[in-house]
Amino acid sequence: MGADVTQLASEAGCHLFSGCGFPAPGLNEFEFEPIFTIGSIEFNKPMLLAFLCAFLVIAFFWAAFAKPKLLPGKLQLVGEIGYDFVKRSIVLETIGKKGEKYVPMLVSMFFFIWIMNIMSIIPFAQFPVMAAIAFPAGLAAVVWFTYMFLTFKTHGFVGGFKNLCWPSGIPGWVMFILVPIEFFSNIFVRPFTLAVRAFANMFAGHLLIVMFSIASWYLLSPSLGAAYGSVSFVVTLALTAFELLVQFLQAYIFVMLASSYIAGALEEAH
Repeated sequence: MGADVTQLASEAGCHLFSGCGFPAPGLNEFEFEPIFTIGSIEFNKPMLLAFLCAFLVIAFFWAAFAKPKLLPGKLQLVGEIGYDFVKRSIVLETIGKKGEKYVPMLVSMFFFIWIMNIMSIIPFAQFPVMAAIAFPAGLAAVVWFTYMFLTFKTHGFVGGFKNLCWPSGIPGWVMFILVPIEFFSNIFVRPFTLAVRAFANMFAGHLLIVMFSIASWYLLSPSLGAAYGSVSFVVTLALTAFELLVQFLQAYIFVMLASSYIAGALEEAH
């Protein structure tokens, strides 16, 4: 697993007045040794956390809706609230009635991303899975393939490219500029930004929390360092609280953008 910088700092006795420099976290916080290997497949901490998150999402909705009742119990009620939130606040608002069939996929995606983000504040996990670029890239690929498939299924081969590249209501003489831009934007930029947006927010948030956590230990000392360490600890708590909001918002934004791409694929023009 990744190096625990806080532990290394404490073992080295690094404090404000100990003479050693601040052990700043870096990319080593995102590098993990294999926990175990099956054949040629190496399972590390983010992979195990991703499997755990998938299991938690499946288990929760299975338990909530395996035997639905007219008068829902607590678990079913929570499941219905979560499902209706994504359905009404994101999918139907963005796609409309045509989006009904895509609700299960987008609900699953929302809660999967959210739980993977929340792993950053769970004891012993303490790592947002979406901070490993492979996971947001994989989910962005799912959205992109769905977007492409629906575009060409709905409009055909020629109509699909027109939907992707030919903006409506634009004078023809500027199309030689807009068509390449639209093509590059829809084919390449959209999946790239969808993945990087989720990755970068979780990466930066995790790095900030780790840095101030280490600073809380580093600044702790019998003299004035106790006050410095306390301030850093308070900042760590504030960042953690803020990160809880960001974790939810990133899942929301990811699914909202996925819904907007699907809506664009189903529309005659954009």
